[in-house]
Amino acid sequence: MASTRTYVINIFCKKCRTHLYKYRKEGEGHLMKCYKSNIIEDNTKVPIVCPTCGAVFAREGLVHGRPANKIIQGKVYVKG
Repeated sequence: MASTRTYVINIFCKKCRTHLYKYRKEGEGHLMKCYKSNIIEDNTKVPIVCPTCGAVFAREGLVHGRPANKIIQGKVYVKG
């Protein structure tokens, strides 16, 4: 079985640059979803809504049977 690389990233609102999540990302590639169990620090007051500008940056759903926030392309940016 291949090992999956995990690392911590910070996710920010692209509109106002507010820090949204500290997240434990699994695997390589672009950020497509945030599994709720991998969110280390959640700075949102209302789920999937930026607390500063009110922009909706994701959709709630299930991915592979796990609760996740599906990121809307172009709404966030990531810093490692």
